[in-house]
Amino acid sequence: MAYVPKILAFAGSTRTDSFNKQLVKVAAAGARAAGAEVTALDLRDLPMPLYDGDLEANEGIPPNARTFKELMLAHQGLLISAPEYNTGISGVLKNAIDWASRSASGEAPLACFVGKVAALMSASPGGLGGLRGLVHVRSILGNIHVLVLPDQVAIPRAHEAFTPDGALKDPKQQASIEQLGRNLAEILMKLNRTA
Repeated sequence: MAYVPKILAFAGSTRTDSFNKQLVKVAAAGARAAGAEVTALDLRDLPMPLYDGDLEANEGIPPNARTFKELMLAHQGLLISAPEYNTGISGVLKNAIDWASRSASGEAPLACFVGKVAALMSASPGGLGGLRGLVHVRSILGNIHVLVLPDQVAIPRAHEAFTPDGALKDPKQQASIEQLGRNLAEILMKLNRTA
C-alpha cells in the first residue's frame, strides 16, 4: 500500500478574514493534488492561554493545547502560513508552538516537532509580504528539529491579492503557493519511501 503523507495546514492568525488563512488553503489544495491527506486547522477553534509554567505545573497542559499536540503528532508535515506582526512571529503562533513543545508524561522531548517537515508562506498588506516574520518562524522551527523546506513564498499587498473565492489573482503567485503544498507532499513521500 502506497504511503500517503499526512499534512496539518494552519495559519498563525485567528482573524476571521485572515489573508494567511486564505493563503494556506491554496497550499493545502496543492498538497492534496499531489496525493497528501491534509487536515485544515483554524487556531481560533483551539484558544489556548498564554504559556505559563505555573499553570502547566498546577493544571497540566490545557485541553486545547493537548488537542493541538495530538494533531501535530498525527501528521508528518506542516503547512504554515505565518503573518508578520511587528517584523516578527505572531503571538498566536508562538504560543501554540510553546504549548506544543511541552512534554507530557512519558513523552520524548519535542515529540511534536522532531522529524516533521514544514513549508512556510506568508501574506501581508505590506510590500515584503511578511517575509521578515518568516525569518523568525524558520529559526524557531529549525531550533526545535523541524526540517523547514528552503522554498517559501511571501505575498505582498495581500489586501489586493485574492479573488472573492480565495484564489490568488496573479496566476504565478497561485502556482507558487500550490507548488509549496506539492513540494511538501512529494518530499514526505520521498522520505518515507520503502525499499
